[in-house]
Amino acid sequence: MDFVDAHCHIISEDLTAYPKAPIGGKQSEWAASRPVTAEGMVARMDESGIGQAVLVQATTNYGYDNAYVLDSSRRRPERFVAVGTVDPLRPDAAAGLRAAVGEGGLSGVRLFTSGSTVPTQGEWFIAPETFPFWEEAAKLDLPVCLQMRLGPATKQLVELLERFPGVKVLLDHIGYPDIASSPARAGAEVAELGVHQGLHLKLTHRNLERLQDAGERAGDFLAPVVEAFGAGRIAWGSNLPAAEQSLPELRALAEEILAGLPEHDRREIFAGTARRLYPLLGAHGS
Repeated sequence: MDFVDAHCHIISEDLTAYPKAPIGGKQSEWAASRPVTAEGMVARMDESGIGQAVLVQATTNYGYDNAYVLDSSRRRPERFVAVGTVDPLRPDAAAGLRAAVGEGGLSGVRLFTSGSTVPTQGEWFIAPETFPFWEEAAKLDLPVCLQMRLGPATKQLVELLERFPGVKVLLDHIGYPDIASSPARAGAEVAELGVHQGLHLKLTHRNLERLQDAGERAGDFLAPVVEAFGAGRIAWGSNLPAAEQSLPELRALAEEILAGLPEHDRREIFAGTARRLYPLLGAHGS
C-alpha cells in the first residue's frame, strides 16, 4: 500500500542557516530533545515504507521563518512538500500568501489558534482582519491546516466554513475530540461537521492512541466520522517527532486502528487524500 505522511516536522542542525525563532519565545520540548533533520526524516521514511511526506513548519522552533521546510522540499521534491506558517492578521497577508506559494514555494499553510505558540489567545482566525487571507487561500486552492480544539471554538470554525466555503481546511488532530470520555459522542460531534465540503480531517497519533485505548468502542467514533466525511477527506499523519514513538511504530498504530475499514478507504486515508490536497505529491509519487 502507498503511504504519505501528511504531518511531520523537521529541525536543522545548522543554527546559522536556520536560527531558532519560536513564536512566543518558547521552544517545544520535542524540538529540543528529539529533533529530526530532513535527512533523518528520509531515513525514517525509508525504514517505514513511507514514500512521501508533508513537512509542517515547526512553529515552536522557527516561528514564521519557513526557510528550512522550503529548502528541504526543494532539495527533495520527490519526497517532500512544505507547509509553512503565516500571520493572517498582517495587512499584507493576502499578497504575502500569494508570493509564498509560487513555483518552489509552499504547498499549504498552518495556523495555530490556541496554545503556547499563539501570542494572542482567542479564536482570532475568523476576525475580519483575516478575511483577505481566507479569500486568497480560496483563490489559490491552498489547503490551510488549522490547529484548534473543538468545543467552544467549534462555532467559529463553522462560521469560517460557511463564510468561505471554497477554502480547504485541514483540521489538525481532528480538533482533539474527547474520544476517551465517549467515543460515540465524540464521533457524533465530529460527524456533524461533515456537511461542510471544504473541511478535511488529519488523523494522527493523538487520536489513534485514544482509539487504541477505546478498544472495541473505537468503531463508535470511526464509523460515523468516515461515513460523514468519506475517507477521501481524511488524511493520516505521524506527527513525528512530536510523537515519541518511532515512525514504524506510528505507521503500525494507524494500520492497527484502521484495519477494519475497506481497503479503498485505507488507501485514501494513507495516501489518496494527501495527494489530492497537495498535488505536487501526486506529480512525483505513485
